Amino acid sequence: MMNEAIKTIMSTNLITVSPSTKLNEVRQIFMENNIHHIPVVRYKKLVGIITTYDLWKNEIAPDDYKKTPVSEVMHSKVAKLNAEDKIGTAAEIFLDNRFHALPVVQEDMTLIGIVTSFDVLLYEFKKEYPKPILFKHLFEPQKLTA
Repeated sequence: MMNEAIKTIMSTNLITVSPSTKLNEVRQIFMENNIHHIPVVRYKKLVGIITTYDLWKNEIAPDDYKKTPVSEVMHSKVAKLNAEDKIGTAAEIFLDNRFHALPVVQEDMTLIGIVTSFDVLLYEFKKEYPKPILFKHLFEPQKLTA
């Protein structure tokens, strides 16, 4: 059931930040885009990930966000997938580690996508309910922006 490649469900229209990006900008990105995970890249290579939880757990005062770089709170040891890994592999990693996003990288660590636990849930939901009553917008093709 979950033997399709991650590339079939991963998001490729990515929002990323650099290690030097300040936390006030990251907070704004989270709020404006309704996301909870942002890959951290340097020259298109994945170097970490920052989450909304990271902003909270580090107990950094909001007044200090303007001077605190992402590098101080990001995770640099990141579980990741490649585009050919199976959806079931992502599900297993999510369940085993209790986190909700996995960057998708090429062999040289170039970031090419991200898959979330929501993507896996939506994938399974669409198989079971091909014509939903609610959330029809989730079944429409995504328009990529340049």
